[in-house]
Amino acid sequence: MKSASAVWLWLLAAVLLGHGNRLVVAASVVRPTLVVFLADDLGCLDCQPYGDAAFRTPHMQALADEGLTFDRAFVVSPSCAPSRAALLTGLYPARNGAEANHTQPRAELKKWPAFFQELGYEVVAFGKVSHYRHTAQYGFDHFAHDTFHDHAAIPAAVEFLKQQQGATDRPLCLMVGSNWPHVPWPEADAEDHPRPLSLPAGTIDTLATRAWRARYAAAVSKADDDLGVIRQAVREYLGPEVLFLFTSDHGAQWPFGKWNCYDAGIRVPLIVAWPGVTKPGTRTEALVSWLDLLPTLLEAAGGQPPDWLDGRSFLPVLRGAATTHRTQIFTTHTGDGRWNIYPIRSLRTAEWKYIRNLHPEFAFTTHIDLGSPRDGRELFASWEERARTDPDAAAVIRRYHARPAEELYDLRSDPDEQHNLATDPRYVERLASLRRELDAWMAATSDQQLVVQPPRLLSDPTSYGPNAPPGTAWPPQRSATPK
Repeated sequence: MKSASAVWLWLLAAVLLGHGNRLVVAASVVRPTLVVFLADDLGCLDCQPYGDAAFRTPHMQALADEGLTFDRAFVVSPSCAPSRAALLTGLYPARNGAEANHTQPRAELKKWPAFFQELGYEVVAFGKVSHYRHTAQYGFDHFAHDTFHDHAAIPAAVEFLKQQQGATDRPLCLMVGSNWPHVPWPEADAEDHPRPLSLPAGTIDTLATRAWRARYAAAVSKADDDLGVIRQAVREYLGPEVLFLFTSDHGAQWPFGKWNCYDAGIRVPLIVAWPGVTKPGTRTEALVSWLDLLPTLLEAAGGQPPDWLDGRSFLPVLRGAATTHRTQIFTTHTGDGRWNIYPIRSLRTAEWKYIRNLHPEFAFTTHIDLGSPRDGRELFASWEERARTDPDAAAVIRRYHARPAEELYDLRSDPDEQHNLATDPRYVERLASLRRELDAWMAATSDQQLVVQPPRLLSDPTSYGPNAPPGTAWPPQRSATPK
C-alpha cells in the first residue's frame, strides 16, 4: 500500500519528531501490514489445527499450514469484555479497570489504536473487536458493525480493503471480529456436520448434548467461513507480505468452558502467518498470553513497547529465535451480570494449574443453566434430568455449581483437569508454592477481589444474595488467603 521511498521518508520524520512517551522507530524499519482476526467464544481444541477433524475449519487449517501455531496460548479472562480490554490495553483487568463482563477500561489509558497511530498506522476495526458499544472509546480511525451478531462486518471489511487500494500512504492495522461461534448457534446448519462429534471432558452425554454440540460445530464453521473471506480479501487487495494473526477471546459457551479458569475457558487458538518470518506449518509450545499480542505487534511494526505494559513481546518466537516465552499464565474472572457472580483467579505453568475460587460459598451459575433456550438451557436441563437417576451425572452437576476454595491439577497426567489434587497430602509443597506465587501476583496488580453483584449462594442457588437466609453477609468480605 505504501512505496518503499514513502516508508523511508515517514520513518525518518518519525525519528526526528518523536519525543516524550511517544513510540519512536528506527528509519531502517519497514512496517508490515497487520491483520488481526478474532473469533468469538471458540475453544482451542475445537478446530482442525488443534486436532479435531470433526470440526470443519479448512481456512483455519490453511492458515496453520502457512504459519506458526501456538499450542499454549491463553487469554487473561474467560469472558468477552475483560478479555478484549486486556488485549487492547496490554494490562491485566485489575490494572485497566475492566474486570466484570460488559465493563470497559479506564478512559485515560492508552489503547491499541494510539500505539499504532504513533507509528503512522491507520487503525481500523470491523465487527466485534472490543465489546460492542465500547468500540467508539478506543480511538480507531474507523470502525463499523460492532453490534451483536452484525454479520455485515465481514463484507464491509472486504469493501474497505477494495476501496483503500492506493488511497493512502499510511500502513494499515486492520482488526476484524467475527461474532461466531457465539450463541445463538444455528440449528438448521447443524445437520451438515459429521458425527460423532467429540465431547469435552466432564460432559454428560445426552441426546440434547449431541444436538447442541452439532449446533456449536456449525457455528464454528461459520467463524471459519468468515476467516476465509477475510483471508481471500487480504491476498487480493493487500498482497502476500502481511502479518496475519488469528485467535479467539476465550473458550466456548459450554459447561466448564467460558466463565471458567479451566483450560476449556482460557486456552485459545493462536496462529500467526508472516511470510519470510514465520516458518510455514510449524508449532510452538511457548506459553503466551493475550497481553503479549500488543507488544509483539508493536515490535514487529518497529516500535519499542513501553515497559509499563503487563504484556511482553514474543517476536523472537515468531522469528524462530526462541522456543519459550512465559513460565506462568495468570487469569482472572469476576463475573457476568447477574448470571454469573463467581470471582476466580488462576495460575498455570507448563505442568500445573492452580485455581482459587475466592468465594466457595457462592453458587456457580451462568447463562447456560439460568438463561434462555438460545443460551443452552435445553442442554443443561437434559443434564439435570439425567442427574436425577445417574450418580455420575449428579456428581457433574455438583461440580458445576459447588467449587472448593482451591483446585490443583497435574496437567501432565490430567490435561482435562478432572482430578483435583488440592487436598492430596503428596502435593502440599506444590500447592503452597503456587499459592504464594498467586498471592504475589494479586498484590502486584492491586487486585481488590471485587464482587460486583449480589451473588447466588449455595444455600439458595436460585435466588440472589439479598434473598438468602437471614444472617448472610452482603457485601461479602474479601476472601482470606487459603492456608
